[in-house]
Amino acid sequence: MDDDVLTTLKLLIIGESGVGKSSLLLRFTDDTFDPDLSATIGVDFKVKTLSIDGNKAKLAIWDTAGQERFRTLTPSYYRGAQGVILVYDVTKRETFTKLENWLNELETYTTRNDIVKMLVGNKIDKDDHEVDRNEGLKFARKHSMLFIEASAKTKDGVQCAFEELVEKILQTPGLWESESQGQKVRFGDQDQASGRACGGYCSVS
Repeated sequence: MDDDVLTTLKLLIIGESGVGKSSLLLRFTDDTFDPDLSATIGVDFKVKTLSIDGNKAKLAIWDTAGQERFRTLTPSYYRGAQGVILVYDVTKRETFTKLENWLNELETYTTRNDIVKMLVGNKIDKDDHEVDRNEGLKFARKHSMLFIEASAKTKDGVQCAFEELVEKILQTPGLWESESQGQKVRFGDQDQASGRACGGYCSVS
């Protein structure tokens, strides 16, 4: 039963093809990693319940194809989303420079001005980085995004990315209450909250 679930949130994962969007999602929802995962065709969708400071949220997470030919799906995909994870590959600069395009698309189609954005630099387990952490952080701050570097392969930062995003959504008045009959969210004191596994990772702009 979902009686104790505070709210259901719609989250999106966007970014260029091959940056590891589906791998991040699979690592978060199923704790698995498949190095030979094939490209997403259209849209994939997973549901997971997450508990943040005693508040349960059911997450409906939409994973899209990065390829241009699937862009016709875009408007319905963005509609009603409360949070979005933008992913780039730290070993491929092109995936980082194209983030501006994804942000433009997000602004065009999203139905909420206060949507919470998380920037994730994926594949930090690899050696040949083309984008360093400070660049990612600077870009995230410029666009008022949360930021983390992660590796779907080693698990680093994956749980944290989703937890921080959901926590920020729950702390944003008006982003979700209207859909859950005005229930009020209760947070423990902030010192305790930042003591979770994510503590040292995330930078809030």
